[in-house]
Amino acid sequence: MSTPSAPDFQQRFQSPHLEDPYPLYERLRHEAPIHFSEALSLWVVTRHEDVRAVLGNPGDFLSANAFASPVPPPPEVLEVLAQGYPRLPSLVDADAPYHTRMRAIVSRALAPQRVGALEPRIRELATRMADDFVPLGRAEVVSRFNFPLPARVIGLLLGMPDADLERFRVWTEDMSLLSGGNLPVARQVECARSLVAFQHYMAALIHERRQVPRDDLTSALVATRPEEGPPLEDAELINLVMGLHFGGHETTTNLLGNMQVMLLREPERWKALRDEPTLLPRAVEEAVRLDTPLQGMMRTTRRAVTLGGAELPEGARVLVLFGSANRDAGTFQAPDRFQIRRPDTGRHLGFGAGIHYCLGAQLARLEVRVAMEVLLARMDTPRLQADKPIVYLPNFLHRGPKQLYLEWEPR
Repeated sequence: MSTPSAPDFQQRFQSPHLEDPYPLYERLRHEAPIHFSEALSLWVVTRHEDVRAVLGNPGDFLSANAFASPVPPPPEVLEVLAQGYPRLPSLVDADAPYHTRMRAIVSRALAPQRVGALEPRIRELATRMADDFVPLGRAEVVSRFNFPLPARVIGLLLGMPDADLERFRVWTEDMSLLSGGNLPVARQVECARSLVAFQHYMAALIHERRQVPRDDLTSALVATRPEEGPPLEDAELINLVMGLHFGGHETTTNLLGNMQVMLLREPERWKALRDEPTLLPRAVEEAVRLDTPLQGMMRTTRRAVTLGGAELPEGARVLVLFGSANRDAGTFQAPDRFQIRRPDTGRHLGFGAGIHYCLGAQLARLEVRVAMEVLLARMDTPRLQADKPIVYLPNFLHRGPKQLYLEWEPR
């Protein structure tokens, strides 16, 4: 339990912790590793051992409302959300047996062979985007590359047109802020409107696929096999497809940006990967560990449970912090250092663990590896623009640069 002098996770919403949460996480692991935040009415779990214990115990720690904001939405936001579809469970916030069924459906649609076959298309897209901005010698790379690449790839899988890319960007950024931001009520209302607009867009897409199926993931989800149970209803499909779209590009965009920042803060890292690109898969894993794109997720206790010496009551809301667990010195040697050849990287929890391990992990790894291969081959001596500070998302769950200005010598 926390004491009056101990740090509280509530501080995460304030500068400088909003920009760099890791010193706060370190204090929490040492002084209040499992503590109840009175201000947020939730328990915060920070150590690797305890986070893994929660993820490995879905019987006691339920996933329902995994992305619910710690701060309940005001009435104005609820009024807007009522104009959309009910927020039913998707893959990340469902429990058995519903989760078991949904995961089986999506696993079939995201078979490793299907994902692996995307590599030539991903490389083609990344190369074409690089052709547009690399000759310029400088650019804001989130908008020019980090966002549109994974957004187009997941759009390709789901059958969503590139022409709507800008709308997707606004909607998904607003959705992430609604779940993990610290916003004035007027901005929360705007974000809620984006969520409802995206729901209605997905409803139209699903209706179209019911009428005219295509060779895409949305059509595959609409056409549920009889042995998998009854067909999914519209509200279920809307939540599922929105979750796949959001998860299919938001975390990958942030991972790309976080990795680029890590490499360029010590330029010899960029050179090492350019000289030995076979190290890229290990570098991607280390980037996921060191600056985790999805910093945490919510759970709810089914019954009273003991965790790491703390007694959590039935119905307690629990925030498990992947970003803190991945820098736990009890698990990782020199946890705050980026080490491409780190021997213990594989223990990170950046893609979750247990029955909710990220189904899109293979796709994210593939996209980031190919994207970085393209940039490493095309950019010489890249660096952060000194006069352009890195602007991070104002969000405690989703971590990544909102803007990232680089300059380089084209190769």
